[in-house]
This record gives sequence, C-alpha cells and structure tokens, in this order.
Amino acid sequence: MKTMYQIMLCLSSGILLVASLVNTAQADTLLTEKRVFTLPEYTTVGGETITDVRVGWETYGELNEARDNAILITHFFSGNSHAAGKYQESDAQPGYWDSIIGPGKAIDTNKYFVISSDTLVNANPNDPNVITTGPASINPATSKPYGLDFPVVTIGDFVHVQHALVSSLGIEKLHAVVGASMGSLQAIEWAATYPDMVERMVSVIGAGAMDAWTIMSLEQWAQPIKNDPNWNNGDYYEGEAPLDGVTHTLALITQQAMHPMIINQLAPKQETLPAKALESVTNNLPAVDWLFNASRARASVADANHLLYLVRANQLFVAGHEETLKEGLAKITAKTLFMPAANDLLLKPYLAKAAVAELKELGKEPQYEEISGPWGHLDGVYTIQSKAETLREFIEN
Repeated sequence: MKTMYQIMLCLSSGILLVASLVNTAQADTLLTEKRVFTLPEYTTVGGETITDVRVGWETYGELNEARDNAILITHFFSGNSHAAGKYQESDAQPGYWDSIIGPGKAIDTNKYFVISSDTLVNANPNDPNVITTGPASINPATSKPYGLDFPVVTIGDFVHVQHALVSSLGIEKLHAVVGASMGSLQAIEWAATYPDMVERMVSVIGAGAMDAWTIMSLEQWAQPIKNDPNWNNGDYYEGEAPLDGVTHTLALITQQAMHPMIINQLAPKQETLPAKALESVTNNLPAVDWLFNASRARASVADANHLLYLVRANQLFVAGHEETLKEGLAKITAKTLFMPAANDLLLKPYLAKAAVAELKELGKEPQYEEISGPWGHLDGVYTIQSKAETLREFIEN
C-alpha cells in the first residue's frame, strides 16, 4: 500500500524543502511519545550558567537488563528528537529516519533501545513538538525572553546535556551514536569527549571540523536575519518577528544544501521571456516564488535568534574542541563509519575524508562509504536506506 504525503520542511543542517514523495507504508506503525528532560542548571563550555534547562526526547525499543543496548540518535540543524515512528497512527508522516529505525530495520528496535533528544537552541521552538531551552525561553532572572543574553553554546554543550540525559537512565555505555549533518558533529563530539562510553560512531553527511569555506557559507545564513530591521539586535519578542530575514535565511540554506538535479526536477518550469519578468525587475520568477513561498510558510515555526545560535555552534566546531582536528580525533576509541553524500554541496565529502585521513594517520581503522543520489546533502535523509545493510553490519559487529 502506498501513501502520498507532502513534506513541508526538512532542514538537514538547515534545509527547507517542499517536495511530494511517495512512501511505502509499514505494516506496523512504531509509536512513540515526546518526553521532557530537565536540569536545574547547566554550565556551558564558555563558563556561563543556564538554569531550568529543558529538552525533549523520545525512545524506540526497550532497554535491556544490562543497559548495554542503547543507541543514541543526534539530529540535524533544524531537526528534533522525532527520528522515527509516529506519535499517533493518524500522523501524516513518521520521523525523518523511519526508513532505518524500527523493528527489523538497520537500527533494529527489536534489539536496541534507541534514544533521540532535542538540542539546546533548537531551530524551531515554535513547533509544538519541540521542547528546548534557548534565546526564546524565559530568563528566570528577568521574567522575559533571554534574547542575546542567552550564552553562546557549542556542539559540546549539546552533547553534555545529552550525556546528562543518558546518565539519568543508568546507561554507562552506548552501543552506538549515529547522527546526520549537525547530528554527525554531535556523534563525533560524543566519541571524542566520552570515549569510554561510545563503542561505535556513525557520521552521516558530516565533518570532523569546520573549515574556512564552510564557516563562510554558514555566515551567509546569519546575515539576512541580522540585516532585518525587526531583528532589533535580538530583542523582538514583544514586537514583530524578523520573518523576512528568517525567510531569506531558509531560502539560502535550501539552495546550498539541495543539489541542482533535484531542484531542477521539483521547481516550476519557466517559460521563455515571461511577461511579468519583462515588466519589472521586482517581479519574481516561478522558481524563485517556489523557493521563497515555501520558506515563508515555515518561517513562523523557527526562531531567528535560535537560528543564529545554531549557526555559531556549527561554526565553532572541531572534534573535542581541541586546537587541531587530529588532537580531537586522537581521543576516539570507538569504531567509526563515515558516510558523506557524493553530491553534497553543503558539507562536502572532502570534510569527511579529512577526518578519515587523520584517523588513519593515528593508526585507527575508520570505515568510509559514500551515499549516491540526486538530493545532495539531503541524501543523508532521503537516500539513507540505500546504505541500510552497511549500517546494520557496522552496528551489529
């Protein structure tokens, strides 16, 4: 039986996508629920303290008696903890990696207890299924939203909060940590920061460190927000939100992260010399309207400050927060698998190759396999099932 559904948003490392996809429905629906994890206070990598920290999380499968069958899934830039299954059978679509997480799938929930949590400063705090502390949260000291008073956070901070969550469940070893895009950064950070706890690490469409090119690309996502007058230096929560800036940011991310092959298939075709285009340079072309209208449709779910904080967390990333990538990777004792997308124009395969090369120089034995497909960066979400057996074999051995 096949069902057609409309995906309105997928921000993999921040990708807005509007596309109709045909999905083969599973005979049995994996059901889950969103839970809340809280910390009375947390001290960031930068030395600032955040009180009343809250993040959402969900699980699939059951924790065994030995508490040694747990797999942690770390999510992408605008994703959240909804990695698989549905909250209700009537939900239009399941979590983003439902094709590889579930009973009998590559990450088999008949064998493993799978945990997934929202990050701090999640991109979409206005989504009712997202629970996250960030700039839009109320500062207990002022009873107003933090805005830019919220401390700068890093990928390491996301991982430390996840560590507190995992530890609260009595889990001392993770069978694996698996993540895509920004989630891959978290997976590597887990392996570098808590090497005695991580047995396997899978980096999908990721990197071991940000280079100058990628840092510049990420800054392009921040500038439209900063240049929107309504942003008001982050103080907009009692006024009009900078939706123009957020819309432009989401549109920029889309084009950087989707490959031309898929964009050219999905975008509306343009007639030769459209009359509206000849009338004025202010009239948009069909493909531009397609991109920006889709971005605008989701802009209100996102939060401008949260997007800026996520950009900065990604810009600051190097494994283990060490001086060099090699120093960070030297801490890793886990088995590692790197799966970049061959056509990725956002986190290009050379970033994963650099991490693999460093690991080999350190005498380690990383595995490397590229994902082929037309989606570009999004192949790490939509084409991941093509690597299901690679993933299954790595996790089970």
